[in-house]
Amino acid sequence: MKLILKWLLSAVALLAVAYIYSGVQVASFGSALVAAFVIGLFNVILRPILVVLTLPVTIVTLGLFLFVINALLFWAASGVLQGFAVQGFVAALIGSLIYSALGVLIEAALGGLFAKA
Repeated sequence: MKLILKWLLSAVALLAVAYIYSGVQVASFGSALVAAFVIGLFNVILRPILVVLTLPVTIVTLGLFLFVINALLFWAASGVLQGFAVQGFVAALIGSLIYSALGVLIEAALGGLFAKA
């Protein structure tokens, strides 16, 4: 139940990103659902590989390169989907920062909602 709710709220967060920032466009809620799924899939499969491969750069930049990895995955998701578009790398960076901030809020809300007693 928590996973489905997180997926739905992530799609809403993606719509909010498109509403807040004009560099990201989402055509519909269905497109947002698919995009949230693909972004989540990329974060589970590709992100750990990229983090390990870029570990020296990440260490030198004191972890700031992780923002670049997030932006690249956000941008890559827009490249493979229709109905979800990002205008460029800077738009992907800003969009991924907003999306990540909303994701932290979602996790906090769901953590409180599904807290084990």
